[in-house]
Amino acid sequence: MNALTGLVERLRESRGFRHKSDLSGVLSRLPEAAQAVPIGDDCAAISDGDGYLLFAIEGMVSDFVRAMPWFAGYSGVMVNVSDIYAMGGRPLAVVDALWSGDAQAAAEVLAGMAAASAAYGVPIVGGHSNVRSDGAQLAVAIVGRAKTLLTSFDARPGDALVMAVDLRGRFEDPYPFWNASVGAPEGRARGDFELLPAMAEDGLCDAAKDISMAGALGTALMLLECSKAGARIDLDAVPRPEGVDFERWLAAFPSFGFVLSVRPEHVDEVLARFASRDLASAVIGEVDASREVVLKRDGDAALLWNLHEQPFICAR
Repeated sequence: MNALTGLVERLRESRGFRHKSDLSGVLSRLPEAAQAVPIGDDCAAISDGDGYLLFAIEGMVSDFVRAMPWFAGYSGVMVNVSDIYAMGGRPLAVVDALWSGDAQAAAEVLAGMAAASAAYGVPIVGGHSNVRSDGAQLAVAIVGRAKTLLTSFDARPGDALVMAVDLRGRFEDPYPFWNASVGAPEGRARGDFELLPAMAEDGLCDAAKDISMAGALGTALMLLECSKAGARIDLDAVPRPEGVDFERWLAAFPSFGFVLSVRPEHVDEVLARFASRDLASAVIGEVDASREVVLKRDGDAALLWNLHEQPFICAR
């Protein structure tokens, strides 16, 4: 077994990959819905004659809420905001559902939510709370609007697969969360996200997905599955921070991170727009029609996933 094959096996068994592959048993049981994109994208998108109304919801794992209640609250808002921007939209408001053992634990979560609300300019307009619960749980839902959609279903063979990420951060140990948001200069976080709807509206990109718990490679896999495509991904091209273990980085959940499928004629402009905000971006592969995701590194190659044989999230 070479090093790359071992890396592939560890990725497939990772918590992030397993959490995403569990979705196949859920999505396959949901009825078809009347929306602009199939179930399986970052948000539900409802066409209303004047663009699209976007809905999303995220739940925080309970051990994270117990261990880091302030950052869990912050993340609950942040990841929802990221989902809206990943669809080419802009967020309007969030609501939350919070369970905690006492009022003090709830206060820490709510303080984190309030900080993220200020950082991203998105109001918290209501929700549900229970401060006499036997466990710590948090879910946050969001609504937004898009003029032009970015979806997970529009990558095409021949597109460049682009990764964009904010390297100006740190890991929130012991979790895989790469935090480049807390402590950033006022307005920077939302200004960075505004690149996504601007590129959608300018016709520079059709397909995108925000990097989630499955890391950059799992996110690319979900995007390619939705688009019924494959890709060869060059790990040597992946943007990365200095001094961070590469395998840990591949599994990271960044506060700002996206995988985009970009037509070749638009690649230079897309990379330039990220660079204008001091965000790292690079072409990490090319979309093809194989429905296989193959990783390359140091002259070796290994199959990450064969979507002909095994669904990942079973997107329709």
